[in-house]
This record gives sequence, C-alpha cells and structure tokens, in this order.
Amino acid sequence: MEISTAITLLSALAQDTRLRIFRHLAQNGPQPAGQIGEAFNLPLATLSFHLKTLQQAGLLDCRREGRQLIYQARCAVIVELLAYLTEHCCALPSSSVIPLENLTRSPVAMPGKTYNVLFLCTGNSARSILAEVLMNHHGQGRFRAFSAGSHPTGRVNPYALRLLELQGLPCDGLRSKSWDEFATPDAPTLDFVFTVCDNAAGEVCPFWPGQPLTAHWGVADPAAAEGDDALKMLAFRSAFRELENRIRIFTSLPIHSLDRLTLQARLDDIGQTVLDTAS
Repeated sequence: MEISTAITLLSALAQDTRLRIFRHLAQNGPQPAGQIGEAFNLPLATLSFHLKTLQQAGLLDCRREGRQLIYQARCAVIVELLAYLTEHCCALPSSSVIPLENLTRSPVAMPGKTYNVLFLCTGNSARSILAEVLMNHHGQGRFRAFSAGSHPTGRVNPYALRLLELQGLPCDGLRSKSWDEFATPDAPTLDFVFTVCDNAAGEVCPFWPGQPLTAHWGVADPAAAEGDDALKMLAFRSAFRELENRIRIFTSLPIHSLDRLTLQARLDDIGQTVLDTAS
C-alpha cells in the first residue's frame, strides 16, 4: 500500500458519520442507499456525499439493482491498512504482528452447529413461506428456517399451500407474521437473513441480535400473477424452483470453514443466480 492510499483511507474514516456508516455496512452486509439513510436519519444530499467519499477512497463497493444502489463495505481494505500501519508506522517485530488470516479467515461457526435462517418479504404470504419450508427440508437439520414480513398479510397464500402439498412438503404451523417477532430478546439468534422481495430489501429492518449475515435473493412475486388458476400456479412453481435452486447451493456451502468476507461474497453471488428455465 502506498502512503497516499493510507492517507486517503484514514481521511475518509476520520469523520464520525462516515466511520459509523462503514461500521454499519461491515457489520450488517450490503444495503440500499435508502436503508442506510434511514438508519442514520440523514438527508439525501448528506448521505450521497458521505457514500461518495467512502467509495472514492476505496472503502465501499457499489452496484445497481433495478432503481436501487446497493453499497457494501470493503473490509479487506481495512486489513491492508492495518498491515501497512503495523509494518511501516509501528515498527513492531514480526512476532508481535497479528497474522492477517486471523483477521479475515475466522470461520463463521464450528462444524455441527445448527444455523437459524430468516426469510423476509413484505407480506410473508408466498415467497418467504416457500423459502422457509424449502430450507427446513433441504437443510436436513443443519438449518432451522423461519419467515416473516414487514407488513404481513395475516394469511398464507392458498396457492403456496397447494403447491407445498403437491410437493409433499409439510404445511403445519405456517403463518404470516411480522418481522418484529424476531427482534425481541427471546427470539432465536439469527445467523442468516435473506430478503426475497425488493420491497423488504429496501426497508429499514429491525435490529437483529447476533449480527447475522444478510443477502438479497429477489424473486418475482407469484401472487401478482394474473390469469386463471393454471397460470397462477405456474408462477408459484417458477418461484418455488428459483428459491429451491438457491437454497440447494446455499446448503452445500462449507459454512464452518469460510470466513465472513468469503461467505458474504458467496451469499451475494447466490442472489444473482438465474434459474435456467430451459433445463
């Protein structure tokens, strides 16, 4: 790392709001600009200035998803900065330097752990319900799945229930509920939170105890399909296959041996997976 790069990084972080924004993204994973602004109650112009400063310094990545800009902390840059400061500024002997792999290669959990997974959408009536059942099925005891909504409809879509029955998957206990249930002190500690609709991804989520990894796995809303029963069921089958494809990829990951940065990248990649409808 060049000294000019180190100065740029330190200058970008030497401001209270920018440091808090970077820490927020590092702890909570990628988020839309609007969600970041809501979290810190910042006007749009102020938020844009801080995000641009962090991005230009190389501390944030930015990608576009539809009309939203999604920002992600580049934690590896901080590791490089620490290494530079340790070697060139502190003059510490090599025996006292913390190996970089200890900072970036810490596994998420030990083998044998059961991971709690929450799927979110707006109404918690279709996509998140399907994902909950699929994760519990394919997780084979390694994953315990839940679902919730930012504005739950209060009922599970009948087409979702019918499809699950046709697939031979259990429907007992399924209900449409608020995500607030998972932000209480006695709620399960979450390891992963996945949004499966664009609305939920853009809204300000409650505080999740345990700092779970998050990702957006957007799927078209089958409940919005128009036409007769056959066409509506076709839309639900398409959503079902897309979710199942992503969940199969996720459950095959060697989670216990991956560090948070690597695992976060894998989760984001899964969210970009497109189902091959020709197969």
